Amino acid sequence: MPLGAPVTLLRKRMMAASDPRSNSQASSPLFVLVAGETSGDNLGAQLIEAIRARLPNARFAGIAGPRMVAAGCELWEHAESLAVMGLFEIVPHLPRLLRIRRELLKRVIAVRPTAYIGVDAKEFNLRLAPRIKAAGIPTVQYVSPQIWAWRQGRVRTIGRAVDLVLCLLPFEKRFYDEHGVRAEFVGHPLADRIPLEIDMRRARAQLGLDLAGRYVALLPGSRVGEVARLGPDFARTVAWLAERRSDLSFVAALATERVHAEFVKALADAGVAERVKLIAGNAHAVMAASDVVLLASGTATLEALLVKRPMVVAYRLGALTSFLLRRLKLFKAPFFAQPNLLVGRQVVPEYFNEDVRPEVLGPAVLAQLERADREQLVQTFASVHEMLRRDASARAAEAILDLVKKT
Repeated sequence: MPLGAPVTLLRKRMMAASDPRSNSQASSPLFVLVAGETSGDNLGAQLIEAIRARLPNARFAGIAGPRMVAAGCELWEHAESLAVMGLFEIVPHLPRLLRIRRELLKRVIAVRPTAYIGVDAKEFNLRLAPRIKAAGIPTVQYVSPQIWAWRQGRVRTIGRAVDLVLCLLPFEKRFYDEHGVRAEFVGHPLADRIPLEIDMRRARAQLGLDLAGRYVALLPGSRVGEVARLGPDFARTVAWLAERRSDLSFVAALATERVHAEFVKALADAGVAERVKLIAGNAHAVMAASDVVLLASGTATLEALLVKRPMVVAYRLGALTSFLLRRLKLFKAPFFAQPNLLVGRQVVPEYFNEDVRPEVLGPAVLAQLERADREQLVQTFASVHEMLRRDASARAAEAILDLVKKT
């Protein structure tokens, strides 16, 4: 079915909602979205714009971040409330999360939206979705859990929980197809937004950096817990590098005020607070201005790939979660860094838990800074960029509207 076809059919089905003579909110299609962190907030905002382009009178509400709110989403709860990761690390937050879930479920059932869309925040959304689906409300999960990497048996649970999974990566759809779960590969909005060629000098000018300098970008994570785990070793790695390379400068992109405060403390404790230029948000420009990136595993690694920068990827979980993953051999993928997964081999170094320390990260950063095959790496990353560039938000909107039309 060509793009655009579901919209016409859906408008016919929602004739009353589309009637310009009616201004009543009750007659307008309502989409409830639930996002849990910065990357989900970005995806949700773009999805809102894409749906509204097809259904101008559509309304949006749910758990959102600032970008989704700016795009017109009515705020029921802030996305940061869900920014918790790890199997055991979540335990102290359970009472609060369960309260949010109960209240959200009650509200969703009461308003009966046109569709419920989980935007990332997989653990939260996929526990809530079955009850929403059972109430006859179409359910969508936008961004797949990494079921191909660990706890693969969850694929059956996901198939029962939601009507549609929207995949950002091509191998995810293949995995769902093998298990008979409805899924669509829509591409990645970051690949659409980021140009194929990046101007380093322009990014440096934008940030007020020395055009001739050599810069290491630091992205310790978008969640406070993540920065608490990685920030101290990132800061000590800055100290390690500064002792050995006086020509290096450092710039950090920090997603929120709380993340900023956490990382500033780590830098101060390591005695390098004056060595690092801190930037509020703007991770794209920070990476584009850098020669190499040291960052937390996650969406930021994909963005580093799209700006064609060598990188060193770090990932740390709490001790109990890590023990369980290793003891039960739950992790099935050969890599955890998205660039390595997408290319199908290790093209950037990745370090986990006890390997995340300055004497490991420091030499790795220097090796990436001086790697002889940099041009080949750029070409590899450019090929992935083109593969992911599919007008993702538009495709996601079309797939959701097609689902609603058929439900």
